[in-house]
Amino acid sequence: LIPDDGFLPATTPAVVDSLILALDRFGTMTLAQVLAPAVELADQGFPMYPGFRSGITSIEKRLLEEWPSSARVFLPGGKIPEVGDVFVQKDLARTYRRLMDAETQSRHRGRSAALQAARDLFYKGDIGCEIVRFQRKFKVRDANGFVSTGLMNEEDLASYRGRIEEPAHVSYRGIDVYKLGFWSQGPVLLEMLNLLEGYNLATLGHNSPEYIHLLAEAAKLAYADREQYYADPDFVKVPVVGLLSKEYARDRRRLIDMSRASMEMRPGDPFPFAGMKVAASVPPPPLELRPGETGTTGTRAADREGNLFSATPSGGWFRTSPILEGLGFVLTTRGQIFWLDPSKANSLQPGKRPRTTLTPSLALKNGRPFLIFGTPGGDDQDQVNLQFFLNVVEFGMDLQQAIDAPNFQILHFPSSFYPRKASPGEIALEGRFPASTLKELERRGHIVRIGGEWSGGDETAILYDANRKVLFGAASPRREKSYALGW
Repeated sequence: LIPDDGFLPATTPAVVDSLILALDRFGTMTLAQVLAPAVELADQGFPMYPGFRSGITSIEKRLLEEWPSSARVFLPGGKIPEVGDVFVQKDLARTYRRLMDAETQSRHRGRSAALQAARDLFYKGDIGCEIVRFQRKFKVRDANGFVSTGLMNEEDLASYRGRIEEPAHVSYRGIDVYKLGFWSQGPVLLEMLNLLEGYNLATLGHNSPEYIHLLAEAAKLAYADREQYYADPDFVKVPVVGLLSKEYARDRRRLIDMSRASMEMRPGDPFPFAGMKVAASVPPPPLELRPGETGTTGTRAADREGNLFSATPSGGWFRTSPILEGLGFVLTTRGQIFWLDPSKANSLQPGKRPRTTLTPSLALKNGRPFLIFGTPGGDDQDQVNLQFFLNVVEFGMDLQQAIDAPNFQILHFPSSFYPRKASPGEIALEGRFPASTLKELERRGHIVRIGGEWSGGDETAILYDANRKVLFGAASPRREKSYALGW
């Protein structure tokens, strides 16, 4: 397995390119204007909060003994900051200013050229060289016990170029839902919606045992397809049309037994529904217990014109990779999502994108902007997204009610993260569900696990009322750091 820490699982950082591309294509502000608040937070600091301090505490020994560049940032004066202490990131602020300066120096060439100059500083200029230099010389011990440097070189950065792609899409009861393509897990949500469209969810009752059971069984089918077929379409022939067809969902729906929980991984055969040849059989991955994942964030934004922006950035986890000396940030470890087995769709290949768990969502109603939403949570993201969406669309909740409602996630399928394990038949529920619901789920064969009362995801969302031109926003209280803000 590819480890989850160090430099071996590092992939080419894409966030700078993608955000500059979005700003150039759809924005109006300069990079300097956009980065100014981030520079202020990095340079002047923000109060340390409990969750952040806990994360630092969990790796204090590693910071002190193995990662001096990270220790200088996270252990100022050799100590873990207390809750309420002002936490600053001077090197990160300097990196942002370097990008801003590159833009300013090329502003006479026009807005797009100035943005490109900032981008080139990162991918083709001094910042890129500093990234490569540090990870090629600094040795890191990883989860497998190996000590090594990184593999990334200047050409990996210089040749990288993001692009704008057509999203994956289905219509659910007249609402158009859009997700990232099959190089992400985003279409899992679309497959689940197709499966559930064949049921009258309102008659089952919100969060009733029947409702929870149905969503859990639909998720098992969709995630089994994810494991079998989802991968970078530049390298793998993904049966996109078949996987998202209503006919395929109808065929798969018959596998759902409302009286008994499935313990199997059952990928379907979408190829006939896409006019393609039947896929070769690939055995599903092994199922074992897995730990949870943390580290992702999320951003939703909307303006008075109805423009909607949804992103779920992640991968630069300070607990799994050392800070790049002098730059103030870490490299992603998303390369761990690749399999080393070449028979699997999501197997490691040069230039290939790992199938990411990151999955922001966008919905249109009557062809007009309607809803953006998303959450951290690794593999569980689209289960939380699904429940939030149905709370709004099927049960008429306002955004905050839809976010605050108790939720659940199955742990049935293999994790995307090292050590790639799973819990067949297991379902984790927040601690606010009644005992009678838990008992009925167990009677149907689910292995029930109870989490904290507010432990499932961290959804944020914006709804646009196109008729009244009013924006509504909401954020989950679950992880202490999400909020909704309007001005």
